[in-house]
Amino acid sequence: MTDETCQWQGWRQATEQALYGPGGFFLRPEGPAGHFRTSVHASPLFAGAVARLLAGVAEELGTDEVAFVDVGAGRGELLTGVLAAVPEGLSVRAYGVERADRPAGLDPRVEWTDRLPQGVRGLLFANEWLDNVPVDVAAVDETGAVRYVEVRAADGAERLGRVVEGPDAEWLERWWPLAEPGERAEIGRPRDEAWAAAVGALAAGTAVAVDYGHVRESRPPFGTLTGFRAGREVSAVPDGSCDVTAHVAMDACASAGGEVVTQREALRRLGVRGERPPLSLASSDPGAYVRALASAGEAAELTARGGLGDFLWLTRRVPGGRA
Repeated sequence: MTDETCQWQGWRQATEQALYGPGGFFLRPEGPAGHFRTSVHASPLFAGAVARLLAGVAEELGTDEVAFVDVGAGRGELLTGVLAAVPEGLSVRAYGVERADRPAGLDPRVEWTDRLPQGVRGLLFANEWLDNVPVDVAAVDETGAVRYVEVRAADGAERLGRVVEGPDAEWLERWWPLAEPGERAEIGRPRDEAWAAAVGALAAGTAVAVDYGHVRESRPPFGTLTGFRAGREVSAVPDGSCDVTAHVAMDACASAGGEVVTQREALRRLGVRGERPPLSLASSDPGAYVRALASAGEAAELTARGGLGDFLWLTRRVPGGRA
C-alpha cells in the first residue's frame, strides 16, 4: 500500500476518526456547545417540554419511577434542565450516553456511560445525535456507476472509489436512488442500525430522535454533508478541527415504526406555543408581562418555520404494560 493510498478513506471511517478518535472534535473540553447552538441551548423551554414528555411516559407506564436516557448527551445540558423541571413526586434515574468524559459538576444523580443502558423503562431522547453517526457518501460517476466517495483527511479533497455494492447499494436503491452523474447521497444504513439499537435498549417506554432530516420525496440531489466550527458553517474537512455532519434520512429510520413530525408540531403538543401575552398584563403586572414576552420569544425561536421548528422528531413507542 502506497503513501498516496493511505491518505484516502471512505467518509464513514474518516468521520469516525475525526469526531471520536484520539483528540477528536467531540472529545474536546468545550463540547458541542462551544461550536454550535442546539434547541437545548436556545431556551430552557425545550428541557421543560422534554420533562413533561417524561412525566407523560411515566403515567403511561403506570409508575412514579422512570428512566431518562439522553443519547449524545454533550456536556449534560439537557439532563440538567430536565432534572430541574420534572414534577415533584417523580423519581428519575438519569443516564448520559456520551463518548466524552463525564463533565465536572454534573448532577450526581446522572449515570454517565459510553454505552446504552439495557432494559430500562422510560424515555430515551436523542437530540442531534443521529446526524453525527458517521456515514459513507456515494456519488454517480460519468458512466452512471454509483461509487463511494473517498476523502483525504488533511484537506477534505475527494475522489471516487469502488462501486457501491451489497447492503449499502440496497439501502440506496430503497431510500435514496441515484441516477444522474454528479448526484450524491449519504448512505444512512448505520444510522438506521444505531436507532434500532437505541430503541431496542428500552424494555418499555418511548424513544425520540430529534434532528436535521429529510424524507425520500425531498432528498437533496447533492447531499447535505457539511462542517461547523465556532458557530459557523464551514467545509467538511475530517481532520478533527470541525464537526462533520449530514442530515438524517428520517423515513428510513422510521421504517420499523414510529411517527415523524416537525419540532414545531411536537413542541406545540407539549405546550410550547410562542404566543404573545395579552397587553392587559403589561398594565396589571409589568414584571410578569416582560417574563411572559421573553418566554414567548424563546418559544417562537424553538418552533420557527425555516429554523429550529423544522427539525424532525421521530417518536417510537415500546409497549411494556404497567408494572
